[in-house]
Amino acid sequence: MLNIVASYCVVPSEETPETRLRLSDYDQVVRLGHTPNIYIYKAKHNHNTTEKMIKSLSKILVFYYPIAGRLSLTESGRMELDCNAKGVTFLEAETTKSMSDYGDFSPSESIKELVPKIDYTTQPIEELPLLFVQLTRFHGGEGFAIGSANSHVLSDGLAHIRFINSWAKVTRGETLEPHEMPSFLDRTALIFQRSPSSPRFDHPELKPLPLKLGTSDDAAEKKKKTRAVLLKLTAKQVEKLKKKANEQPVKEGSRHYSRFEAITAHIWRCASKARELDEKQPTLLRFNVDIRNRLIPPLPRNYFGNALVATVTPKCYAGEIMSKPLSYAAQKVREANEMVSNEYIRSQSEAVLGQEHLDCIKAFFMGQGERSLAHFPGNPNIQITSWMNLPVYEADFGWGKPIYFGLGYVNSHDRALILLSPEGDGSVIVSIHFQIAHMQLFKKLFYEDYSKL
Repeated sequence: MLNIVASYCVVPSEETPETRLRLSDYDQVVRLGHTPNIYIYKAKHNHNTTEKMIKSLSKILVFYYPIAGRLSLTESGRMELDCNAKGVTFLEAETTKSMSDYGDFSPSESIKELVPKIDYTTQPIEELPLLFVQLTRFHGGEGFAIGSANSHVLSDGLAHIRFINSWAKVTRGETLEPHEMPSFLDRTALIFQRSPSSPRFDHPELKPLPLKLGTSDDAAEKKKKTRAVLLKLTAKQVEKLKKKANEQPVKEGSRHYSRFEAITAHIWRCASKARELDEKQPTLLRFNVDIRNRLIPPLPRNYFGNALVATVTPKCYAGEIMSKPLSYAAQKVREANEMVSNEYIRSQSEAVLGQEHLDCIKAFFMGQGERSLAHFPGNPNIQITSWMNLPVYEADFGWGKPIYFGLGYVNSHDRALILLSPEGDGSVIVSIHFQIAHMQLFKKLFYEDYSKL
């Protein structure tokens, strides 16, 4: 049983600019809600833990003042950031469960209680905080959890993690370096002028994904339940996957496939086999690309906002993914990644935000719940996210680094998240969210297919 002990509204410790920030098209089309993440710490929860975290949060909000603001809706149906310093919500909780009761902390219904619960229907969106934090003490004092729920409209994962790490550093009593400040809060760098010739590309990533053969929509697949498990690959296993992917390169003279390309190809292959797809079944892999360094000129290093764009692999068939060398799937992943150039991004920006999205935003503000127009990336397709480059284990609030970081909910569609393990030994954790009916076979194939390499 979990009990909320106290709730605090934390505002910036100093006066901050009162302004409205325009949001880019990429801020408008993300999931209209908060993304719950969870950090687990094996450390004593002292009596002053809450006080220290609230005090440092108040200080860091001076620099990250948009986080203390609210979303607002313009007459055109676009969202803006109202920097009004109304503050964020900090919850203090305690649970009757011990750390061991939560197992390996893989996303599940029980894990959801460790992150703030947000109701989008009873409170006007314009009054809803953009950040909720929940500090939960485990029974017996053996550790605690920090659950954060960050508005996706406010920022992507990288920007949010950088904020959390800066907050942790201030809590430790250290001074932030200039590069740790959100030096670029202005979103207009991702608001491009419209061109008469745009969009200049076909943009398959914005189109519906392939359906299962014999079906006319994805309604049946959406109803199927998913669950999540954590699967670990040691550093040696990762290197073996890379070696196998590079044994038979598709394109002569191409550079070696990366860790991400090899692991992603392996997941895609196992998913196709576990679903027992027809060989002629079209299948795509979808993932996001960080565009901070792909734009010309590049975005500032500490750009605070959403700077991710979607991409999909070229059309292929399940039979090819399952039977051809691992390098075949890895090459498809590479082609999807390399497609995202400066010109491609600027072209995509012309097509990414349509009237349907604006109508969805209006419905969200009218209290009709959290909605999204994103295409369903489940069976026969899959979405994969890499967090291997995110500094998630730098969130040391003075009690040591977290022993676990991950999502605080189970995705309703097939999705894999790839993270480095907290041990820092080069091993990797795959948090796979998959249809329950196929999960057992996927787990078996994940290691069985690897051993065959």
